[in-house]
Amino acid sequence: VFCSVGTHPHHADKETDGTSGQLVILTEHPKVVAIGEAGLDYFYDYAPRIAQEKGLRRHIEAARHTRLPLVIHSRDADDDMARILEEETQGKGAFPFVLHCFTGGADLAACAIALGGYISFSGIAAFKKSTELRNIAADAPRDRILVETDAPYLAPPPNRGKRNEPSFVKHTAQILAEHLDVEFDAFAMKTTENFYRLFSKVPRHDG
Repeated sequence: VFCSVGTHPHHADKETDGTSGQLVILTEHPKVVAIGEAGLDYFYDYAPRIAQEKGLRRHIEAARHTRLPLVIHSRDADDDMARILEEETQGKGAFPFVLHCFTGGADLAACAIALGGYISFSGIAAFKKSTELRNIAADAPRDRILVETDAPYLAPPPNRGKRNEPSFVKHTAQILAEHLDVEFDAFAMKTTENFYRLFSKVPRHDG
């Protein structure tokens, strides 16, 4: 079991005195393989947006320093997320990141790809009405796509409505592979390679 360290945007106003240096220290633990998740959530708006942005930039700084990937949460905040990613990357230097549990639009996906980021698709991409998400996956470079569970939530068909678990990621991958018109085994292998490339601190396991 491995983990990431960070403050979710829902709680961004609870840790305003935190520093990127504190995050960096936490990443020294061998089991910590990423920063986050951090980001912007304008759907719930549980924390002031200025606090969310400040928190996100603090996590970006830690990711840039450690070269560990930043797991980014972005919900109903495409424009501000794209702006911050561009400002941080072009102004201060690149950093590894993934837009986790992606539900944004094509413009944000294209921005992330252009800046060197990855896009991760959860069970939402397997829902019947999620054609737009599947089209975004089809347009993305194959070496920038990840598949995830976001367990215990968002179980894909045929388990929708149930408690999600890691084994269900197969169902999301199957539906995406079909939409992308690629063989499932090839898609599974490619997304696995992508994972190990981005989360390079995770020991390789091919079991």
